[in-house]
Amino acid sequence: MGTGDGKRVIAGAPGEASEYPGRINHGGFWRRVEDWPIPGTRFTPYYLQGDGTLSPQKPGGSDIAPSRYTFDPKDPVPTIGGGISAADSVMKPGAFDQREKDMLPLISRSDILTFQTPPLAFETEITGPIEVHLWASSSAVDTDFTAKLIDVYPPSDDYPDGLAVNLTDSIIRARYRDGYEKSELMSPGKPYAFVFQLYPTSNVFKKGHWIRLDISSSNWPRFDVNPNTGGPLGLEQRYEIAHQAVYHDANRPSHIVLPVQKG
Repeated sequence: MGTGDGKRVIAGAPGEASEYPGRINHGGFWRRVEDWPIPGTRFTPYYLQGDGTLSPQKPGGSDIAPSRYTFDPKDPVPTIGGGISAADSVMKPGAFDQREKDMLPLISRSDILTFQTPPLAFETEITGPIEVHLWASSSAVDTDFTAKLIDVYPPSDDYPDGLAVNLTDSIIRARYRDGYEKSELMSPGKPYAFVFQLYPTSNVFKKGHWIRLDISSSNWPRFDVNPNTGGPLGLEQRYEIAHQAVYHDANRPSHIVLPVQKG
């Protein structure tokens, strides 16, 4: 697995010098289980909060304003790693520090919403399938919503800005929110419930790390870019800017369900 600034993440004992230049030891290990999902998994919702935090606590109010961003299909969020196969010439697979080529973190972009836990008080293992429940609306009749789960490392001598390492991601196309057998455009401004799966993963978030969820509308070229027009996919020549809203109130509690393992 790797990082966009040349810092790649590999399995190994924490604190050991890496045998691979430009890579860091993540501290991973193999284990064997008899059933999947692992028996005893605590499927725990972590709720998006209006202040940008991510918490097992449900939002308390029904009048919390949604978080908003603007998605321009002509300026998509760039792919930095991920569960990619057979595309090395276009994009590198694996876990990467989430920085663009100009070394700016992806979250400096105005078209990405970030929700993050406080620093963890103890190690938290997440192993298994992951599901996102997103309440969202758009000014467009069709658009995409993406989610990316990230392990945020605290600053260190080697990485004074810390690291934000991608673990898993996925996407949903609004017109297929009720299944690929049924295509249905949206009513602009109307909130809809989007449920989609991220690729299963296994990671131990170390004490002092943060669990982060990034929400956006593109991850290109990993996923093709939605033109937001509702026109025929693959043939549409027009593009529209979409104004997106993500809801996180008591009536529309957007959340990610994490497969937490016993400590």
